[in-house]
Amino acid sequence: MASQQEDRQAQDARLKERMAGISHKLLVMSGKGGVGKTTVSVNIALTLAEKGYTVGLLDTDLHGPNVAKMLGADNAQLISYDDGIEPFSVLKNLKVVSLSMAGHGPDTPVIWRGPLKIGVIKQFLADVNWGELDYLVVDTPPGTGDEPLTVAQLLPEMDGSVVVTTPQQVAILDSRKSINFSKQLNIPVLGVVENMSGFICPHCGQETPLFGKDGGKQAAEEMEVPFLGAVPIEQALMEAEDNGYHYITEKPESISSKAMRKIVDNILGNIEKNVAAEGSAKSDKG
Repeated sequence: MASQQEDRQAQDARLKERMAGISHKLLVMSGKGGVGKTTVSVNIALTLAEKGYTVGLLDTDLHGPNVAKMLGADNAQLISYDDGIEPFSVLKNLKVVSLSMAGHGPDTPVIWRGPLKIGVIKQFLADVNWGELDYLVVDTPPGTGDEPLTVAQLLPEMDGSVVVTTPQQVAILDSRKSINFSKQLNIPVLGVVENMSGFICPHCGQETPLFGKDGGKQAAEEMEVPFLGAVPIEQALMEAEDNGYHYITEKPESISSKAMRKIVDNILGNIEKNVAAEGSAKSDKG
């Protein structure tokens, strides 16, 4: 029993030490599956890297880890050394960790209960050699269950959450739960992203609101949190992700790429505002 307690204490110390080297931490959430949360996570990470930041992307969607495939790293394998696990470098300044890189085949289901999932997430945070990072982006599975709760509890210094939804009312209803999840855990809500805001015809460029319009923006206003922006459905973006191409850098002038850059600029601006407000509050107390 004493040995187990010592192991936990040692892991907690490693986690604290690893996270001390990371300046900012972002949690990407969605209340509902299929809204493109991983697409947003991947493109936030790529856009930050494109801006010159050092970035880590952690995939905690253990049952459906798609981050590696979207980045063209689906054949990558994590390597473990005595001093920890080495993340896979997709770019010089973008490191990625996903369960799909740990030897689990693409067709192999992960049939785990909560304690196992919590243990793996904690291991990724404590034992991965992230090094010095400007940003760690954490992609979580849909909902407000074990995975996002574990990340939130292990990283109380989180800069904030990004909530992804589509304009559909059923998705918006669930996104409100993610916003309230963040508020109850004292995680600043950096904003809402409305994904799939319209379908862009690849031939004429006309946008059709397949799932409605401005639902995410309306939910953000009603919940009194920032609206970060809307990303349309672009066939070329979907094809790029299926084939592991980095659409942000390969098609910088596309509508989706421009939308994602604007969203990231808004995220950075909101982090800066929150830091300034926190500093002002501490100054007033002092």
